[in-house]
This record gives sequence, structure tokens and C-alpha cells, in this order.
Amino acid sequence: MTESDLTEIAAFGYERARDELVNVVKMLEQGGLDLDDSLTLWERGEALANRCEEHLAGARKRVEDALSHRATEN
Repeated sequence: MTESDLTEIAAFGYERARDELVNVVKMLEQGGLDLDDSLTLWERGEALANRCEEHLAGARKRVEDALSHRATEN
């Protein structure tokens, strides 16, 4: 993975990262790639999975904050 690949993935929204991750998994499951290509694809999948997790963690925090704020109002 190059720095520009990581920068590109960092700008992805959740849906785009998820969709690309699904495609990466499909390609890896199909096989037929040489070892270097498989490793490169695996690294991209890891970066995409991390990006998805960042989005989910942010959403989780927003829900927790909203619930906490709501509880203090009552």
C-alpha cells in the first residue's frame, strides 16, 4: 500500500469503503492471483476494513452522545 492509497481510502465514506471491501473479499476468494497481488489486495482490504470501523465507531459515539444528552434533559 502506498501513502496515496491510504490517503485515498481515508477520504472514503462508509458505503464506498464497505463496497470496495466486499469486492476485495470476492477477488481473494476467487483466487488465481499470484502471491504479491494477493498480499497487495489483502493490505487494501485491511485498510478498507479499518476505514469502515472508523465510521462505525464515529456513529456509535454520536448515538451514545445523543442518548447521554437526552438522559440529562429528563
